[in-house]
Amino acid sequence: MIKKIDYTTYPPGDFEELLNLYELLGWNSLKLTVDDLERMCTQSWYALYAFDEQQLIGMGRVISDGVITAIICGVCVLPNYQSKGIGKEILNRIINHCEQNKVIPQLMCVESLETYYKELGFKKFSVGMTKSINR
Repeated sequence: MIKKIDYTTYPPGDFEELLNLYELLGWNSLKLTVDDLERMCTQSWYALYAFDEQQLIGMGRVISDGVITAIICGVCVLPNYQSKGIGKEILNRIINHCEQNKVIPQLMCVESLETYYKELGFKKFSVGMTKSINR
């Protein structure tokens, strides 16, 4: 049974938890290290973490200029906590933070998640493109 989930801007004491979350979701194709993930989060404009007691169960972050645009990225929830509203709560809190700071929240997602984000008020507006780099 899930107890009260705590949402906070305070990062986990050990980013190994975030690495484990990324690994469980199959998100670490770039072979990011604990240090990479910590730097990724601390250099973000805004990062929000979800904990069940002391366990990191989800997170989301925003890259922004703080004036016009905010790019939401890295929204994730541990598989056994998914479909319980945690991801939506993370997104709603991120959107609220963006609105309070008068920046426009944007994101990119795979087509299969379009409906999920539309339910949160997002609309398709552009074609996204990416360029591969050697790491």
